[in-house]
Amino acid sequence: MTSIGILGAGRVGSSLARTLAAAGHEVTLGHRQPPGQAEAHETGSARAIRFADQRATAATTDIVINATPGDSALARLAALDTELTGKILIDVSNATRHSPDGLPTDLCYPGSSLAEQLQQALPATRVVKTLNTMLFPVMTAPSSLSTAPTAYLSGNDAHAKAVAAGLLADLGWQPEWIEDLGDITTARATEALVLLVPHVLRRSGFQPFAVSLAR
Repeated sequence: MTSIGILGAGRVGSSLARTLAAAGHEVTLGHRQPPGQAEAHETGSARAIRFADQRATAATTDIVINATPGDSALARLAALDTELTGKILIDVSNATRHSPDGLPTDLCYPGSSLAEQLQQALPATRVVKTLNTMLFPVMTAPSSLSTAPTAYLSGNDAHAKAVAAGLLADLGWQPEWIEDLGDITTARATEALVLLVPHVLRRSGFQPFAVSLAR
């Protein structure tokens, strides 16, 4: 059992929270403004999901997942440098600018990546990039696709990547579906893949898919 904090309570963060809680982890879901008096939300037979503000979430958990909007994540997480010191930060966001229809159109960090920027801003934190090359339903239900998807890993710390791979297993990812690309600079390749997404969505609608490696 691991204490996991998830920053961002939208569709991505909430879906990850439910699945990881069902796997037996202690999960805190970090809102920018935590809901009223609610301290926990029961998810059926899963453990309760606690709610807190994002600073408290980062401070009180062992592993932190960034599921906040990528275009503002750097400033938000850099402000949590003390709370994130010594911890593993799993970044699942993509930092993009958006077209009028709300879909990605350009990268915020061309020639770099959000993950690299986070690692530079948080040198005492072990950043791992993963799960950013798919629509969010696939993150927690990879076997729902007719073709095996790929979850890529990028990070400088081998132990942190092994921990992230363990959490991927709890989300339903088979070991052969996980591809370790190398250090954190490899995240710029997977983050660039998000530029495929709007073209696929405009043609096919919001049907779950992943950008995967076939061998």
